[in-house]
Amino acid sequence: MIRMRLNGLDSGQGDHLLHVEVWKWDGMSWKAWLDQQQSFIRGEEEQFVTIPAEPGLYRVDYSSRPWEALSLVDQGDENDLRVTTLHPAPFKLKEGMLWGYINDDGKTVIEPRFEYAEEFQENGLAIVQLKGHSGLIDNMGREKVKPIYSFIGPFSEGRAVVSDEKGYFLIDEKGKTVTSKRYDFLNSLQEGRALFYTGLEGGKILYGYLDRHGKEAIPAEYEDAGDFKEGTAVVKISSGEFALIDTEGRKLHTYNHPYVGSLSEGLLPFQETENGKYGYLQIDGTIAIQPQFTSALPFSEGRAVINTAENYGNAYGLIDKQGKRIIPARYYEVQQLGEGRVALGTPIYPDQPYRGSRYAIADAESGQILSNQPLLAVNNYDRGVASVHDAKETYFIDRSGNRAAQPPVIPGSGTLSFSGNLIRADVDQRTAYYNRMGKQIWKQNTVIPLRPPYSVLEKKYKPNADYLVYYPIVEGIANVEVSREVNNRLRKLSLAEGAGIGGASKEFSYTGDFSVAFFRKNLLVLELNGYKFPFGAAHGMPTREYVHINLRSGKFYELRDLFKPGSKYVEKLSEIVGKQIANDPQYSYVFPGSYKGITANQPFYVDEQALYLYFAPYDIAPYVAGFPTFRIPYAEIMGLISTEGDFWQSYH
Repeated sequence: MIRMRLNGLDSGQGDHLLHVEVWKWDGMSWKAWLDQQQSFIRGEEEQFVTIPAEPGLYRVDYSSRPWEALSLVDQGDENDLRVTTLHPAPFKLKEGMLWGYINDDGKTVIEPRFEYAEEFQENGLAIVQLKGHSGLIDNMGREKVKPIYSFIGPFSEGRAVVSDEKGYFLIDEKGKTVTSKRYDFLNSLQEGRALFYTGLEGGKILYGYLDRHGKEAIPAEYEDAGDFKEGTAVVKISSGEFALIDTEGRKLHTYNHPYVGSLSEGLLPFQETENGKYGYLQIDGTIAIQPQFTSALPFSEGRAVINTAENYGNAYGLIDKQGKRIIPARYYEVQQLGEGRVALGTPIYPDQPYRGSRYAIADAESGQILSNQPLLAVNNYDRGVASVHDAKETYFIDRSGNRAAQPPVIPGSGTLSFSGNLIRADVDQRTAYYNRMGKQIWKQNTVIPLRPPYSVLEKKYKPNADYLVYYPIVEGIANVEVSREVNNRLRKLSLAEGAGIGGASKEFSYTGDFSVAFFRKNLLVLELNGYKFPFGAAHGMPTREYVHINLRSGKFYELRDLFKPGSKYVEKLSEIVGKQIANDPQYSYVFPGSYKGITANQPFYVDEQALYLYFAPYDIAPYVAGFPTFRIPYAEIMGLISTEGDFWQSYH
């Protein structure tokens, strides 16, 4: 190893934290040689970086920031990680959308490097994603659990549910596995028990419970089961037989009914006959409320939401524990919001109820309607206020149902939530943070710097509540006319021109966004995403398009521009993709016989290492497969590529 001094980093900067990355050139691109390093520079200390003692071309990238902005862990015990005032924040960068963390002053404390980042939990750990996998970091940004898992759930009682390709299991706060095997399904710990199920031959599933040490405290012997609450859980022993058990698996009561739901506040929803009406049982199995509802939800704060409509209709109301109607069963929706309040929803468009509701706020105890403001979304109460939005703004309401004194009030549709000392605003698919006085502390950037003089500016197009598009404006193109043509075309491709004007669409909603997929030399690759949702449909249809722009000439490249004139690139690429489908297990989802080759204008994108070809949903695979994508390294097709051509030269 060679130790190399980092000149000039220790002069006059005071105490600061240094991030260092070492990269090695492999002949095609820079590859990370060492993981990111962090070094605390104090005063006049000298700083060094190590590189391999072997021939090669190396690059050292570094950045620093004042130490005081990062001193967030109690230095008395570094291992005792408690709650810190850090907030996840998304940044649009030339590398794409990356998440980092800010402090209460809006300063970036953990640099954006994650594909997604969640709030810090009470144990001082946060779930982050890298390369499609989940891991855990502490409040200094240090990796505590490597991002190798398909899923990591929130910690509960010192344990978190984790999954990989083999199944689900539990880990402790140090990332250590506490279960001896993987399970087909696993819930988080509730009162010292974690519900699991395991599949048997013939497709049969049996449920059981683990303890916090990962041992099977109650073996898998139930046909169905729920989480523990107040020391008990409802399990299904067999068809028509349910039981209430304790944490040791002992039967406390048995219920012989076609259906019995979870215990809540001393009552259990049940059906007396197969496919019959719902009522409620006492714990001892006696009937508390006679079956009379077409659905019956659990009790909360002494009240339960019920439905009386037949044939899967909506006629919701609210009852007390005696079955008395507090709110008549005539609403399309009833939501219990907590703190003694409910939201009563009626369709905005009576002939199209699936397009959403408008809500009134009512007192859950008396049923009295408190406010008839035309609210389009209502969230649960927290600390005396609830986040709502109407057709124009997002804001808090108080327990009277009126606009609260607590700021902020933000144009657009979304939610407000408390995040430590700040208020997080997720409005119109963008994130910002405010202090309790309503002052904006941080907002998502709208300019993506590339390389002087180039940058990408984000513009918003929202002609009505059902149509929202963020589209790119490329800045820095020297020729004014070329710049205008490029940006006009981007606006049209983003569907941000004329669409949605003239009021809300009667047929669908649409959202569009973009990100920088790749930037090198003179080539900018932008990813344009859209999602069209026909009202009343089971799901919407996503769209994706990559545009490849030469920032000097303004040319938009097509797939054929990458290859030599007259070359049989379609045949060769079709053959390569066909072999990947046939031989790579990751493409087992492709419909048999559906792949017929690529087209001359096949959707594609490039980066420094490879060409990528992709297909739209349903083209060759199920909807859930998304956009099947095939990576083709340049080394496989160099004989076809026009290396002297304009496209290749734009990024080489």
